[in-house]
Amino acid sequence: MRIIFMGTPDFAVPALKALLKAGHEIVAVYTQPPRPAGRGMELRKSPVHEAAEAAGLEVRVPESLKSEAEQKRFAALDTDAAVVVAYGLILPKPVLEATKQGIFNIHASLLPRWRGAAPINRAIMAGDAVSGVSIMRVTEGLDAGPVCLMERVEIGPNTTAGELHDGLAERGADLMVEALAKLEEDKLDCQAQDDDAATYARKLDNKETHIAWTLPAQEVHDHIRGLAPYPGAWFELKQGDKRERVKVLGSVLAEGDGVAGTLLDERLTVACGTGAVRLTKVQRAGRKPTAGEAFLRGVDAALGSVLD
Repeated sequence: MRIIFMGTPDFAVPALKALLKAGHEIVAVYTQPPRPAGRGMELRKSPVHEAAEAAGLEVRVPESLKSEAEQKRFAALDTDAAVVVAYGLILPKPVLEATKQGIFNIHASLLPRWRGAAPINRAIMAGDAVSGVSIMRVTEGLDAGPVCLMERVEIGPNTTAGELHDGLAERGADLMVEALAKLEEDKLDCQAQDDDAATYARKLDNKETHIAWTLPAQEVHDHIRGLAPYPGAWFELKQGDKRERVKVLGSVLAEGDGVAGTLLDERLTVACGTGAVRLTKVQRAGRKPTAGEAFLRGVDAALGSVLD
């Protein structure tokens, strides 16, 4: 099929590659413009931008699709369909109507659960045991279009957002290839969502990344793994007259109790409101991630002291 691909982050790259491998003609790739990044704040192309250029595809980076000129430029590509994967721009109605057979999205949840910006993080933070990926026909509503294909994926007790992200990216890519094959044969059946069952995965806020040790251990553990590796849950550790922020990238449930935030042993087990968690991977500012035991050997933190 003759298609347009629209995506920006790492999550979208497997889909782009899968569609090319399946033999589809990608006439243009739309992605977010290069943004300042890194310590030097130099302009950096998105992962999709780099992958598209490596494949010799035309790349377009409009700041918006709201102008009539940009919409006409999109429609002039005369495509069968478009595929959207975490693109980051709102698609106006003229764009939604500009292809012959519609625009289709890979969404990292079992719709209508977790519509919105952060479905992977929110599923784990909420303690969900199951997630998945949905192929949806895009409409004007937020992730509210009819669902065409869906695949369930179990979330393990220690699965992190990063691990679930990578798995769903690959599964979503395969499912989109299947969806387009069905579309080409006029066999793609899309069913309306139950709006009354919808939940929303709001964008992550930096204010909610701070670990609240007063919560039960299971909630602290889900919070940590739902934010790992990015943006990362964190606590503060007093070092001399200063306080140092420490990012937590891994944890497991552990035995123990005490005042919330108390360091219980040399394996970096910390008491919560009820129960305890052992921090398996942490990262000090400006340093590489390290195991919990190794971290304790390099800081001033006595057993029985209270973190944060």
